[in-house]
Amino acid sequence: QVQFVESGGGLVQPGGSLRLSCVASGFHFSLYTMGWYRQAPGKQRELIAHDSGGGGSIAYVDSVEGRFTISRDNAKNIVYLEMNALKPDDTAVYYCNRVNDKASWGQGTQVTVTS
Repeated sequence: QVQFVESGGGLVQPGGSLRLSCVASGFHFSLYTMGWYRQAPGKQRELIAHDSGGGGSIAYVDSVEGRFTISRDNAKNIVYLEMNALKPDDTAVYYCNRVNDKASWGQGTQVTVTS
């Protein structure tokens, strides 16, 4: 079945960086637009970045534009999120999933930005 395993989160000071990874399995990864989502405490889960793959479109929500970079390795079925200049508002659980035809969510990876 479709599975996502996120990793790479942690505790970081404002201005710091993290690189998240998501290993996907159970479907033809390269055919799907993949996205990174996050859910902050008390808020709904939101799509923050997506990559259609194959040199197609990449887009970010305004709050992370210029600081976060999404990329993917279709040979390894992995999608990455490079996060720089982190802010306390970036504190959330981060998930990956297909943008269309979403599957069950993984466990996510916690990112906490605090001094």
